[in-house]
Amino acid sequence: EQRPASIRGWERRFWQGSHDHRGTPEAPGRVVTLVEKPNAVCKGMAFRVSPKVFEHLDVREKNGYLRLSITLTFDDGSHADGLVYIATEDNEAFLGHAPDADIARQIASASGPSGPNADYLLRLAESLRAMGADCPHTFAIESHLRDELS
Repeated sequence: EQRPASIRGWERRFWQGSHDHRGTPEAPGRVVTLVEKPNAVCKGMAFRVSPKVFEHLDVREKNGYLRLSITLTFDDGSHADGLVYIATEDNEAFLGHAPDADIARQIASASGPSGPNADYLLRLAESLRAMGADCPHTFAIESHLRDELS
């Protein structure tokens, strides 16, 4: 089961390095994490997962991510307890802020065992648009990436 949901007080940022999925240790890619920002609303997809799936996710998200309990708000106004993975600034793979064009350049050149980093960004942007989510950070980097790839 999956449903569009939003969380308050967090925003999506391409600040986490990926040396195990979308890049390599020599050339890490960039993937999203959630960073706290008062009054922000971050829209995404919520999934109901089994404990077995969490075992897989905990391995997949091992590169600096922590699980955080959070309140999800669904489009109909109802709420549920949920879990998100966040990367904190103190993990080795955290890359932090950079200009959007620099992030796009890094994404354009990175690839890892899960495929090109560009595919990750382009699919995320497509999914966000399909659910009507507004994510200026992601869309700005996507625009720069398309310039890089053309």
